[in-house]
Amino acid sequence: MREVTFITDFFVICSGSNKRQLQSIARDIELKLHSYGIHMVGMEGYEDALWILMDYGDVIIHLFDKEKRRFYDLELLWGDAPKIHWKSNA
Repeated sequence: MREVTFITDFFVICSGSNKRQLQSIARDIELKLHSYGIHMVGMEGYEDALWILMDYGDVIIHLFDKEKRRFYDLELLWGDAPKIHWKSNA
């Protein structure tokens, strides 16, 4: 993102199947990063869990339900930014 905007260096975008799963993903991210001494600047949308935004300054994490991810299509909106495809080791 740093090549197309000054607001952040990276977007992490992922989807979940339901409210409980998205809230669980958000909690796990927060706990894991906190254990590394990385603290969140802010979070929006946790209660509704249709689009949870977690702001870590240089990294902004977007957790979407599938319908909202298709609707907002951040990958297209920010299509000029280089993409880094992440693959889980799990």
